[in-house]
Amino acid sequence: MNYQVLARKWRPHNFNEVVGQTHVITSLTNALKHQRLHQAYLFTGTRGVGKTTLARILAKAINCENLQNFNPCGHCAICIAVDEGRFLDLIEVDAASRTKVEDTRDLLDNAQYAPNQGRYKVYLIDEVHMLSGHSFNALLKTLEEPPPHVKFLLATTDPHKIPVTVLSRCLQLNLKRLLPSEIFTQMGFILTQENIEFEPGALKLLSRAADGSMRDGLSLLDQAIVFGNGRVNNDDVHAMLGSIAKQPVEAILYALAKADAPAILDHIDELSQLSPDFTDLLQQLLQFLHRIALVQHVPTTLTHDLDVDVVAALAKQLSPEDVQLYYQIGLLGQKELDLSPDPRSGFEMVMLRMLTFRPAKISAPANIPPAANAIAIAPAVTEQIPSPPTIAPTLQPPSSPPQLIAPQETAVHPVALHPQNWESMVANLKSGMTKQFASRCVLEHLDDTQCKLSLDPEFQSLLDDDSMDKLEKSLRELLAKPIKLSIEVKTLGAHTPAQLITQAQDNRQQEAVQAIYEDRSIIYFQDNFDAHVLPETIHPL
Repeated sequence: MNYQVLARKWRPHNFNEVVGQTHVITSLTNALKHQRLHQAYLFTGTRGVGKTTLARILAKAINCENLQNFNPCGHCAICIAVDEGRFLDLIEVDAASRTKVEDTRDLLDNAQYAPNQGRYKVYLIDEVHMLSGHSFNALLKTLEEPPPHVKFLLATTDPHKIPVTVLSRCLQLNLKRLLPSEIFTQMGFILTQENIEFEPGALKLLSRAADGSMRDGLSLLDQAIVFGNGRVNNDDVHAMLGSIAKQPVEAILYALAKADAPAILDHIDELSQLSPDFTDLLQQLLQFLHRIALVQHVPTTLTHDLDVDVVAALAKQLSPEDVQLYYQIGLLGQKELDLSPDPRSGFEMVMLRMLTFRPAKISAPANIPPAANAIAIAPAVTEQIPSPPTIAPTLQPPSSPPQLIAPQETAVHPVALHPQNWESMVANLKSGMTKQFASRCVLEHLDDTQCKLSLDPEFQSLLDDDSMDKLEKSLRELLAKPIKLSIEVKTLGAHTPAQLITQAQDNRQQEAVQAIYEDRSIIYFQDNFDAHVLPETIHPL
């Protein structure tokens, strides 16, 4: 009984068989194509994403006698020897078990000798971050000046533990975590080739449980095949993983979108018969809400998601505000599950809290016109709140509204010291820091050769040679003239662009607040429903 686990049986033997990691494969094949091989490669990434596998494929490729489109052929004597683990010029070392400096020195003593079979002698050191400091020092000299026939392939899950002196001598290739859809596709392909029956829903669960690792995913798949007596189906995988199906989570979210409390409680009651982990259930619900929020703001962000259709449907039924509220309530609810009398009641309270605090949609009577600006209305509370609160002397609704600046006249024009408009010039500067510095200055004089500015002593700390040079260069580009800039620190006699912007914003804010308090809809709600305005939520359009 010589059974070989799926992770080993289906380990890729060439670049075409590697799942994901396209960016790394492109770099390696281009290096082979143009014969620009580095002396040392460092493969980094989490467990089971293909670090050692890619290193072995590269070792085959640089020694292969018959490259096929810069891929190892797999049929020559060298490729077969590498696959069978008997290629003398590939020295594989597990640094976790050989950390001593003596081990490293013994390993490198033979580096000076020519390879036995191939073009290059390849040292593949796995988990290289486990080497001791002295071992790294011993390795460093050979890495710095390696013999022309030696290549180093290093792999690690923790590159931060490798000395920078070693990192600087390696070409680092960062492998990414695999997407659930990539693992799902590979699992389906393997099971089809193995003639094993499977249900797609079961593979989805296994793909998510793999957490970005193909090796972990195939190990779970091996376990699922044994658990299911030669088949991979939903119920067996749920039982094996100790998880619940995704469908009840989807059903709960659909009921939540309809504000159907009885349906939510019915689904929870059905789930309780399976003795689920309600903490895991809440985490699954949060994951769904997160993906729904992503789709609502960037519809193309989840094109590879396994549940993209369900997520897209829920994104249309739930408002973005509700999704954010539910996510926040769910996050806080995780802390309370352990404090509740039992996990089920704690989960039920989290769901009911989502319904209770869901924003109510109030529609005004048909004969009342809509508000003229953005409003925020809260239900009445037990304590008496003055309506409207005093924000500024002009905010109380007067019997005859005071004269405010009309919307088209809110901008305050600067004192004209020159035909050029300094405020407009500042607005057209490209650099953000330069624009901030210039907005604190007042234009005193400007002609074809010079520009004189004044700066308030309050902002004298902003004045230095670098700021002067950048502003002078920006003004020359803006005006297309070789002007010379000079800045004098003194008390200003005019408004700076920054002050004008602040003043204009204050005027617009005051106008928006006044418009809210004088709006007939607002007055109607205040008089008939004891509503009050939240001034801090009023913002000009």
